[in-house]
Amino acid sequence: MDHDSAPLELDDAFVQDPYPVYAKLSAEGSAHRVVMPPGAPLCGGLRVWLITGYETVRSALADPRLSTDLARIDGLFAQKEPDRGKRGGFSSALASHMMHTDPPDHTRLRKLVSKAFTSRAVDALRPEIEKITHGLVDALPDRETVDLLDAFAFPLPIRVICLLLGVPVEEQEDFKSWSRKLVSGDSPEAAAAAATAVAEYLGELIERKRRATTDDVLTALISAHDVDDRLTGTELVSTAYLLFIAGFETTLNALGNGTLHLVRNPDQWEALREDRSLLPGAVEEFLRLESPLKHATFRCATESLSIGGVEIPAGDFVLPAIAAANRDPQRFGDPHALDVRRPVTGHLAFGHGVHHCLGAPLARVEVQVAFDALLDAFPTMRLAVDPDDLRWRNSTIIRGLDSLPVRLNRH
Repeated sequence: MDHDSAPLELDDAFVQDPYPVYAKLSAEGSAHRVVMPPGAPLCGGLRVWLITGYETVRSALADPRLSTDLARIDGLFAQKEPDRGKRGGFSSALASHMMHTDPPDHTRLRKLVSKAFTSRAVDALRPEIEKITHGLVDALPDRETVDLLDAFAFPLPIRVICLLLGVPVEEQEDFKSWSRKLVSGDSPEAAAAAATAVAEYLGELIERKRRATTDDVLTALISAHDVDDRLTGTELVSTAYLLFIAGFETTLNALGNGTLHLVRNPDQWEALREDRSLLPGAVEEFLRLESPLKHATFRCATESLSIGGVEIPAGDFVLPAIAAANRDPQRFGDPHALDVRRPVTGHLAFGHGVHHCLGAPLARVEVQVAFDALLDAFPTMRLAVDPDDLRWRNSTIIRGLDSLPVRLNRH
């Protein structure tokens, strides 16, 4: 796209189906000036460089000249649009975590929690994940239409992350409401109110954990603050928040998106029912085809640089389009089709570089266990509404449905 041309204004049609826009832009190049949809939480109307194309997105995700630092991004936003004031989402006390920091702070914060998400640690959790999954499946009604997101795809990952962090399960519903307002809410005011509620809850929870310590990730983070002085009080609350939200949003949307594509492709559903050895690869295909994060978090250029042959001025915002990269026809053949036998390697659903998703091993196990249970229990599950009636959440980053009504048809 010509640097001097008017930026493309994204709208609700883009939110509902971004792929035609990605394809049109990709045909013109890899870096494009766009204006975020007016209703986008916390960034409506913001001008950014949208990056498409697999190789270009992958390179951008690992480019140290593209900073995720909260203070830098917030300061630049204030300079570019001073009349709109500070961005609630960027300036929140909940945002001082590893996703909004650059090395060396990013390295320090990531190291504090990385042991909990190794493949070995996740394998040890698998029996509990299976227990939670089968309990939820057994509780689903027989031969009725249900919203699979509310009844299954949400409670599964939130119960797992509550188990990992040592949080009472009965408090999970609050996080569902807060997350929706923060990630895909209707207004900056609603997001700010949710941020305040989350910060207050986490502060109170941390005090409870101090009084009654247990063997969990949150207690370890509290010790890192109280005993070892390895993170600040704000970082403690922010890191706890990140683990909660990232711990279920990715898995929730991977489950919902994967189910949608499976029930719309009964031959693929049957292939998985008949051959479960296809399941690990199928999970990678779900992640590629409808990535639960359509965009990475905002970056800002710390210096003038070239992306895809386009000069990006220092201080401009950059938004790598993961969903566009994962449907790049130069990287993946027939990219818009679901193929559970596809040998998927190298998709960017979990990012790339130093910010590659720490919880990827946990998300993969949860999604595999979940689909294994659903395929067993509901051999003829089908969508209960016209696909065109489904709505996608109005989020800058998340690619997830508002609801997923299905007919279960228990075996």
